[in-house]
Parts: sequence; structure tokens; C-alpha cells
Amino acid sequence: MKYIPTLKKKYSEEIAPALSKKFNYKCIMQAPRLQKIVINQGVGQAVADKKLIDISVNELSVIAGQKAVMRYAKKDISNFKLRRKMPIGVRVTLRRDKMYEFLERLICAALPRIRDFKGINSRLDGRGNYTLGITEQIIFPEIDIDKINKILGMEISFITTAKTDEEGLALLKNFGLPFKDIIKK
Repeated sequence: MKYIPTLKKKYSEEIAPALSKKFNYKCIMQAPRLQKIVINQGVGQAVADKKLIDISVNELSVIAGQKAVMRYAKKDISNFKLRRKMPIGVRVTLRRDKMYEFLERLICAALPRIRDFKGINSRLDGRGNYTLGITEQIIFPEIDIDKINKILGMEISFITTAKTDEEGLALLKNFGLPFKDIIKK
């Protein structure tokens, strides 16, 4: 028997039919779905310390469960001592089963570990996509706090097939992301 992630099963059995009913879609395939999750970490301090980028690649690979890739500067900026093609960031794109597994770990394990957590903002980008900023990578249980050299933040972008913010917000709420307006009610 093939393994199916819990949130993937929940999407096909509960979320897609609920969204079809809510937005009056003619076909279940019109319901918005999660396309990919992109985790991006800017490591500007890597200009001075080259080992920082390698550490960041390893940490992000452990968090995502998939190999992270370095991002390079596109142009020279003398004020920041930055040269073209210098590594300044790390990124990983998750799709399919790994995406659903990461989303479940984020909702169930990482977000509850944030101190004084009151929910996340519910402001989308206008096209149904959402970006969540996290200030420290140590909220993920995969990271060993004793081995951390530098606390770095990251951006987690949820790219959906939703046409509007309302559809995208409904999709992400049904997945279980803890938005502030839900928690208040």
C-alpha cells in the first residue's frame, strides 16, 4: 500500500469538496490547490563569512527534507561589498508529498513553538499566494539548538492555484494555518 500524506488525503476528501461548495464551482478541479511551498533564507552575512552559507544550506535541507540550493548575487553592490555571483541566499522548493509533509510539520510542530504566538497575519499578495516570515530557524524540531552558530530568519511562500485572495485564504485556513482572525473568534 502506497503512503499518502495526511494533509493530501484531507485535501482530496474534505477541503476540495468544501471549497467547491463554498465558491459554487461546477467541477471539483476548479477548487484551488497548493502548488508548491518555497522556503527562502537570505544570508547577507555570508559576504564576510563563507562558512555561513554552507551551514545555512545544511540547516534548510534538514528542515525541508530536500536538498537546498544556493542563490547568487545578480549584480555588484559596492556599499555592501557584494560582487556578482557571490552566494547570498539559500532556497528550496517543495512539491507533492514533501510539500504536504512540511506543511504538517510547520502547523503541528514548528508554529506552536514560537514564544507568545498569537497567530499569523492573514494578508495575501492579491493572487491567492501567501508568504510567512519566520524570525528564527530554531522553532523547527529538526534543528539542534546546541549546534547553531547564528540565528537566521526565513520566508515560507505558499503558492496556490487560487485566483483571488479570498479563495487562497479559505484554502490555507482549511489546511489549518493559524491565522489571527480565526484565533480571536
